[in-house]
Amino acid sequence: MSDKKINVAMIGQGFMGRSHSNAWSQVNKFFDPPINSVLHTVYGMAAEKPNIFAEKWGWLHSSTDWESLVKSPEVGLVDIVTPNFMHSPPAKAAVAAGKPCSCEKPISATLTEAREMAEAAAKSKVDTFVWFVYRRAPAVAFAHQLVKQGAIGEIRHIRAVYLQDWADESVPFAWRFKKELAGSGSHGDLNAHIVDMTRFVAGLEIDTVCGAVAETFVKKRKIIEQDSGGGIVTDEKMRYMKEDAGSAKLGDVTVDDAVLFLVKYNNGAVGSYEAARQATGNQNYNGFEINGTKGSIKFNFEDMNHLQFYDATRPREIQGWTTIMCTHGGSHPYVANYWPDAHLIGYEHGFTSMAYDILLKLAGKTPTVPLPDFNDAYQTQRVLEAALVAANEKRWVKLDEIK
Repeated sequence: MSDKKINVAMIGQGFMGRSHSNAWSQVNKFFDPPINSVLHTVYGMAAEKPNIFAEKWGWLHSSTDWESLVKSPEVGLVDIVTPNFMHSPPAKAAVAAGKPCSCEKPISATLTEAREMAEAAAKSKVDTFVWFVYRRAPAVAFAHQLVKQGAIGEIRHIRAVYLQDWADESVPFAWRFKKELAGSGSHGDLNAHIVDMTRFVAGLEIDTVCGAVAETFVKKRKIIEQDSGGGIVTDEKMRYMKEDAGSAKLGDVTVDDAVLFLVKYNNGAVGSYEAARQATGNQNYNGFEINGTKGSIKFNFEDMNHLQFYDATRPREIQGWTTIMCTHGGSHPYVANYWPDAHLIGYEHGFTSMAYDILLKLAGKTPTVPLPDFNDAYQTQRVLEAALVAANEKRWVKLDEIK
């Protein structure tokens, strides 16, 4: 075990705070990073009682003053897990103070703030990271390696979907349904992931967006004064309290429930993206299919330990989809640090693996697969913005237009 340590300060709590806390506490156990992470301080507003969160999740200290925290000489890495609209101020303050900074996705609620964060990071020359954790699923990282090796040839088609079904009418109003806080709905929350994941796996950039549609099905939601319990929006007790819906105060939903759009890539390939929060029966269908001249690959996070591969170079009579269980430590990224073959890993391991790659990068070493930084996340946000322009203006949108 390395004797070098870095004190992590986490800005925010909630669902992502739990995920990140677990990662920073587990990475030194499952991996042997060149720098060990220390859960130094967690920030939360006084009403959120960060001292209770700190005690439960193993943070040494808690704070209600993020501005002092990010400047503290004791802090070596700032990790931001707040709602989207709160990402920019602490991120810009951290890089201005010369601190490496990691941030949840999407990088910000607005394209302007995303650009400013990328520019601030470039100016400061500190390391930045964005938690597009699905890159760290072993099957996705392996797909990236296969494509890079030329296993599927020249890419012609990409299809990506991220479908969930949690946001039905029983779910009350929360920050995720308010544009000025979230930036967008399913688009920024879900399309952001699959745009990043396909850019990463395919190694292609989107050139043009068209055929976009954005729709909000539930226009108003019941307002309930109750803590979310750290879930996506609600806990189950809140979710099914329908009896007083008629007399309850309602909040206006100002973000999308579903966004679909078509794209052309910089190599001439074409693709489609779809994100929805009310796709009944799909709890977390996060996947892609990529077709090339020599073969194809497809992935679905609901079956995250498997990758589907079609090798069109084999004799025609034996061609067919092959299911690869990506749990072999000698062949597949990350899994050697967890369990033996076919002892499956889960959602939380992507965060732990990313924490490891962050620590590698901070030590001047090469991460297992490329890490997204603020500029990378800004490029993904440009694609999301182009899709909204295409939906609103009913036209083709070149990425060169979106700054």
